[in-house]
Amino acid sequence: MGFLKYYKEESEIIMERDPAIKTRREVLLYPCFWAIYKYRKAHKLYLQGKYYRARKISQRAARKTGIEIHPGATIGKGFFIDHGHGVVIGETTVIGDNVTLYQGVTLGGTGKEKGKRHPTIEDNVMISVGAKVLGSFTIGANSKIGAGSVVLQEVPPNSTVVGIPGRVVKSSTVEVPRKELDQVHLPDPVKNDIAQLQLEYEALNRKLDELIAKTEK
Repeated sequence: MGFLKYYKEESEIIMERDPAIKTRREVLLYPCFWAIYKYRKAHKLYLQGKYYRARKISQRAARKTGIEIHPGATIGKGFFIDHGHGVVIGETTVIGDNVTLYQGVTLGGTGKEKGKRHPTIEDNVMISVGAKVLGSFTIGANSKIGAGSVVLQEVPPNSTVVGIPGRVVKSSTVEVPRKELDQVHLPDPVKNDIAQLQLEYEALNRKLDELIAKTEK
């Protein structure tokens, strides 16, 4: 892909997903713009078996942008990294179309696997700030991974995952709209569990009061 074609396509993606941008020229200042551009070049070299040259390009890009994308990773169209500092994408990662990552995200391995060691991220997934997805499994299409989550196992399509370790707190057969990038209004399973325990505690207290009253009579 030539630079002008890449600039046109990537600027449209960035302007669509980042409300802070005011002019098309601003995309030239975005770390993700250059990190993804250099990845595309390095990936072509990697596929040709020119591993040293590919890694040289990717490591230079990592030093300049704070975004480390291994040239062996496979990334679809419409990819966007917001802010981006601290993002790490491992060699055997597979990313589908229209995926959004935020700063501090790691798509890594556990250190135990050989061969396919990193996750597969299907289409239209959003992975929020600081989330870690570790291992060779699939994050289903149209899913959301909440900020700071650590995901260690398969996630079905159309799911919302939060927590450490990450667990599915919302799942649906209905696709999440691709433009829905809300990172804040996600279910809180710990809060829900505490609320349920509080209700059970109050119910037990009422039964205890009734038993004490009967005993006194």
